[in-house]
Amino acid sequence: MLYLKYLKMNLRSFLQYRLNTFLAVLAQFLSSAVAFAGVYLLFDRFGSLGGWSLGEVSLCFAVTLSAFAITDCVARGFDVFSGSVKSGDFDRILLRPRGTVLQVMGSHFELSRLGRLLEALLVLVLAVRWLGLAWDFPKALTLLLMLLGGACTFTGIYILGAAVCFFTVEGLEFLNIFTHGGRELASYPLTIFNRWLRRFFTFIVPFGCMNYLPLLYLTGRAEQHAALYMLTPLLGVAFLFPCVLVWRMGVKRYLSTGN
Repeated sequence: MLYLKYLKMNLRSFLQYRLNTFLAVLAQFLSSAVAFAGVYLLFDRFGSLGGWSLGEVSLCFAVTLSAFAITDCVARGFDVFSGSVKSGDFDRILLRPRGTVLQVMGSHFELSRLGRLLEALLVLVLAVRWLGLAWDFPKALTLLLMLLGGACTFTGIYILGAAVCFFTVEGLEFLNIFTHGGRELASYPLTIFNRWLRRFFTFIVPFGCMNYLPLLYLTGRAEQHAALYMLTPLLGVAFLFPCVLVWRMGVKRYLSTGN
């Protein structure tokens, strides 16, 4: 697979400077650990948050951070895409007989984000221990779907942000509301936010579908239609398709920057 070849080349470049790579991974791990420490201290002081326990919020936090870390590793090319447009590098991509989505995605792999993923997996282990969940195949499948749906949701937002560059050259900073801001919001159950915010981040940007609704199933809060709550992360996967469509529309309108 072509993407695996891209990945192999990026890994080789990172391993040329192993100390730098190790320190970058460590820095990402520690920054994520500090973020979770804030959540832990919040519960240590108040005991619960909107009726949610530390274990439940930790599970929410871990899934969101894992999905974001995976996206930041494998789809980083879209986040830095504005540089390719301004430098004219995207013109060369258009000359190659491969899809532009695959080429841009494979152009940049951020190995340091594995530090975030390691921290997220550690928090996930702690959350499962604190909750004492009785795991079975449907619940394990739900957790995997949450990670998949979350990664697809964040990737879709990255693609939309990159597609904007076809019209503005520069990426728009307000899109960070949906990437970094969305990561912070999805780290908590949506019921602690206002109704309009819950609806927007469920029906427009499906963070609630990939995180909050399946969390109800995992924690036994979904008394009816449990199977539907289990499958809602698939809407995060579906969100990726219109984002790719917008990207292709942008590619068709691309006229080069003249470099």
